[in-house]
Amino acid sequence: MRTKTLKKNKINVVTLGCSKNVYDSEVLMGQLKANNKEVVHEEEGNIVVINTCGFINNAKEESVNTILEYVQKKQEGEVDKVFVTGCLSERYKPDLVKEIPNVDEYFGTTELPGLLKALGADYKHELIGERLTTTPKNYAYLKIAEGCDRPCSFCAIPLMRGKHKSTPIEEVVIEAEKLAANGVKELILIAQDLTYYGLDLYKKRNLAELLEALVKVEGVEWIRLHYAFPTGFPMDVLEVMEREPKICNYLDIPLQHISDSILKSMRRGTTKEKTTKLLQEFRAKVPKMAIRTTLIVGYPGETEAHFQELKQWVTDMRFERLGCFTYSHEENTHAFNLEDDVPEDVKIDRANQIMEIQSQISWELNQQKIGQEFKVVIDRKEGNYFIGRTEFDSPDVDNEVLIDATKTYLKTGEFATIKIIEAEDFDLYGEVV
Repeated sequence: MRTKTLKKNKINVVTLGCSKNVYDSEVLMGQLKANNKEVVHEEEGNIVVINTCGFINNAKEESVNTILEYVQKKQEGEVDKVFVTGCLSERYKPDLVKEIPNVDEYFGTTELPGLLKALGADYKHELIGERLTTTPKNYAYLKIAEGCDRPCSFCAIPLMRGKHKSTPIEEVVIEAEKLAANGVKELILIAQDLTYYGLDLYKKRNLAELLEALVKVEGVEWIRLHYAFPTGFPMDVLEVMEREPKICNYLDIPLQHISDSILKSMRRGTTKEKTTKLLQEFRAKVPKMAIRTTLIVGYPGETEAHFQELKQWVTDMRFERLGCFTYSHEENTHAFNLEDDVPEDVKIDRANQIMEIQSQISWELNQQKIGQEFKVVIDRKEGNYFIGRTEFDSPDVDNEVLIDATKTYLKTGEFATIKIIEAEDFDLYGEVV
């Protein structure tokens, strides 16, 4: 007599959007594993959890298309259940329930216990720092705060992520120690705003003290700072960066624009003069620092004159790293009350012009590296090259160092001293010293 076998569920977590979402997916997967659930990341599974992004139009479209794709698979019997979590469902849950009703359940950004319950798992409070990392084994994102208190006119993040909430230093350190024990050598500190860290808990900006604690974690060789807001930046961080070899000479500081009238409309709380002075102080105190920034073009009311001012400033400042985005008109933000008056083709053209200036700057700065030696971490092997990064480069967004794999063998996840022999605008070629 044949007995009916119970099919074992496999949960597939699909991550869209930024590194904060990657982190949230890893926490979810860690919880599921602790509940003895079989869980995979972006592989085959009969139960699907889609961690969505709702930041700007392109990201929302990608999220909606991914949901529709898995709902279709559910209708065709390829998957049994589809759950949606993250920023898109936090922001648009009522609309989504109405428009895509075939999803089993929608959850917001703070409803992890509810999502786990729907997946037949319990939320385990004792799992501080237990995550299933999805990044290459040598680096991991470390989220030190959630939410944002800034009033930027174009940004929907506070709608989706709530008010700023710092994670206590001791909890961040526990998590860092667990990551290091698993072989992670580079911690990439992320938050909606690193600058604000500690104000809610310690009544002062406390990023420097957190860094002092993290450099003591054994096994960690690099600590990288992402997403620091320019207004109120804690300058004591620069002293720690200059003094502590583990802290990368790298700072990601989204500046968005430079024209005073645009900055005022964006509600950034700063001016061209203050921003330029801040960057000059960075370079004076940490001369080797690579500064990464992001800019927005095509914001409501941006005239040709505003844009020319921005172009000139980018030319003058010579950022080591820069990304440029076109403005996205987002409902329920302060800027949504303004007229989205820059045509889409003008926005794209302006972004391209900025990136053209930047690629020339990047090429010139990279030429200066020829003949120099750098400590490089090897992230992966691709074709005939080992691909690594210097401390001045973050994964996925910055320059890479390519080393000929036919001539030398390197271990991924390890560090090597590499001499640069050739350079393009965003790639360096090197050989082992």
